Order: sequence, then structure tokens, then C-alpha cells
Amino acid sequence: MKMGDTTTPVRALIKAHAHITKDEAAFRASLPGVLLHQGEYDLYLDWVYQYGMGAWRTSTMRRELLAGNYKPACDGLLDYRKLTSPRQEGPGWVISKRDAQGKPTRWEFDCSTPGNRVCRGVWTRQLERNKKCMELQQ
Repeated sequence: MKMGDTTTPVRALIKAHAHITKDEAAFRASLPGVLLHQGEYDLYLDWVYQYGMGAWRTSTMRRELLAGNYKPACDGLLDYRKLTSPRQEGPGWVISKRDAQGKPTRWEFDCSTPGNRVCRGVWTRQLERNKKCMELQQ
């Protein structure tokens, strides 16, 4: 979907289901031999749906799960707290990439910054995922 697109609730669910099903097969294949509690499986798959399989394949979570390190995998969720944008300048935004001439081409904002009004939901979602994940390690 793109900004301005319209859909029906039923059509939106059909599209979401198709996308998640495709990601789920790749997600399962990315963790050969790893045993997950259903709750872990659900929260990591939810993460994949938000950030994508490319980010998952190189993530701390996947690397730690493959090594059998479940608590460090949960903590890896907290690494994903930044918002990036090609055109943002202002308080809290820092340059994260420049072109060959040194001109800024990408900025980032740390969503864990206390009191921020830019992307606090990104950070609270990661904190919730981490909390649920750690509770499953008991």
C-alpha cells in the first residue's frame, strides 16, 4: 500500500496474510534447528514483518538464536531503535550518511531518546517485545 491508496478491511487482511505467509516461510528457513516457544516465534515474526527479511538475516537476534543464546537474542531487539530519513534536519537528528562530495544524504533519530515526539512508538514497541521475550526465558 502507498499513501493515498484505499482498500476494504477484507482486502487489507488478504494482502497482509499473503505477505506474512511469504515472510514466514523465509523466517522458518533462516533458523535451521532452532527451537522457539510459540510466543518467541510470534514476536520475532512480527519483527520481521516490520523490518523485513534482509534486516532479519543480518540481525543480532538471528545470530544469537542460531548459537542457542536466547536471552541475548531478546536483547538484540533493543538494537532496533533508530528512524532514518533522507530529508530530516533538526533537534535530535544526526547525519548518518554522506555522498561522495560530503553532502548529507541520510539522517537518523534515536527513538529511545526520552520524551521524543518523533518516534517514541518505535522504542516502546521494542521494549514491549523485549519484555515479552525475556518473560518467555523464565
